[in-house]
Amino acid sequence: MTDDRPEPLIRARGLDKSYRRGSETIHVLRGLDLDVEAGDFVAFMGPSGSGKTTLLNLLGGLDSPTAGTVTVAGTNLAGLSRRQLAAWRARHVGFVFQLYNLIPVLTAFQNVEVPLLLTTLARAERKKRVRIALGIVGLQDRMRHYPRQLSGGQEQRVAIARAIVTHPAVLLCDEPTGDLDRASADAVLDLIGVLVSEHATTVLMVTHDPRAAERAHTVLHLDKGGLIDSNGDRWREGRP
Repeated sequence: MTDDRPEPLIRARGLDKSYRRGSETIHVLRGLDLDVEAGDFVAFMGPSGSGKTTLLNLLGGLDSPTAGTVTVAGTNLAGLSRRQLAAWRARHVGFVFQLYNLIPVLTAFQNVEVPLLLTTLARAERKKRVRIALGIVGLQDRMRHYPRQLSGGQEQRVAIARAIVTHPAVLLCDEPTGDLDRASADAVLDLIGVLVSEHATTVLMVTHDPRAAERAHTVLHLDKGGLIDSNGDRWREGRP
């Protein structure tokens, strides 16, 4: 019997990640499997040190596994050189962090434009994309403001605009609401929800906040180097 389901956008198989600390080997991930469909919204939870950010970095090509494979949109990341991987990330992945990482001497507009400066887009097309991205996050009227002139919630929305301006296949969010008050956090989560529902963005989010995780389609918990679903079962989504 054939399986007619489309290939997942992200497929991880047998992911291991370990580090050496003196004479000791620290195992963070052990044989982890994961499928993520295009347009899905997945939240990863777990205690500090459980490997959530490590997993996010592996799926986004910021780090390499000790063993196992990560395939995104048909590309096996292990088959790319360091330069090819950097170019691949620039085209396909947007990153949003707890600390917004905005450049303080640049305006909101200029901060959002930074990723496009690494492309071959003409200046007019860059400007158009920046305005569209800032429009999506509702900051058209703040594009000439510097980070110090923005609230924390506004800074995070600029960071999201910067992450989506390249039209990435995947948006990786590492504690995107961790530094925000409740109202600002809810506004950012509303925006992420719009990106998923109206723009078909695939979102992977690490969070400690149960209210943030509730927004996701799927919530997975990191435990002993593997993934546990909401029923407490070991997560092994994959096809034989």
